[in-house]
Amino acid sequence: MCDEFTAKDQEQNLARRGLTRRQFAALGSAAAVAGCATAGADAGESLRERTVTITTEDGIADCFFVHPTKGAHPGVILWPDIAGLREVKRIMARSLAAANYAVLVVNQYYRSSPAPVAESFSDFMKEDVRKGIMEYRQLLTPDAVTRDARAYVAFLDSEDAVDKTRRIGTQGYCMGGPFTVRTAAAVPDRVGAAASFHGGGLVTDADDSPHRLLKDSKASYLIAVARYDDARAPTDKDEFGKAADAAGRPAEIEVYAADHGWCVADSPSYDPNEADRAWQRLLALYAGL
Repeated sequence: MCDEFTAKDQEQNLARRGLTRRQFAALGSAAAVAGCATAGADAGESLRERTVTITTEDGIADCFFVHPTKGAHPGVILWPDIAGLREVKRIMARSLAAANYAVLVVNQYYRSSPAPVAESFSDFMKEDVRKGIMEYRQLLTPDAVTRDARAYVAFLDSEDAVDKTRRIGTQGYCMGGPFTVRTAAAVPDRVGAAASFHGGGLVTDADDSPHRLLKDSKASYLIAVARYDDARAPTDKDEFGKAADAAGRPAEIEVYAADHGWCVADSPSYDPNEADRAWQRLLALYAGL
């Protein structure tokens, strides 16, 4: 996952983009705004967005909620990567909301800190920020994620902007990838689609490994794998596919021609072409909600 992506790997990917580490750090969140697909001015005027607070079993989570100003639409829970809720995730949420979804971007670190814990991925690459985030991450146990998922689904179902006759989707990036599977298993009657983009930890030896939870869900899955991750664990995609088949769950599993983090515009590995292709597959998945 992102924390395992070495400095050498980051530098190689930045070099492909014509950037040094210093230049990338200087770009900060501006890289996200410049590189990420956005809803556009006209679409932005037709969206409503706000910071919301959601009561969970463990505290109060500050999250970002955006949706079209008119009508009710399928709800979506977006689990960020290791750098957390920040501007690039808001931009991604606005783009999805412009496609007629009500999108909740969660702060997975609310137990430790309000968002943002990093303004951009380049902040995560700083030693002091990285150290803090790694401590925050320790509280995200499987049980904690499951509790949070139930609270987030309940929030969406309380909102007039969410169409309760349609099922909920969930998408996650990096460490958020396996959280989507836990979300689908936590509220199987409501979550109908789950997508993991360069997610890590989908297949482990643990009894509650995400791939072992597929049988508890009723969702369809999109598992978009980074070539870097596939090279490190080449059998994981096959094990996940076998588990999906055994559970009778539809699953589109593909290794993309890009490295870990390719879907996120402020990541050193951002690949706009493969990111757009993954985005289109996400929209196809959500069309079935």
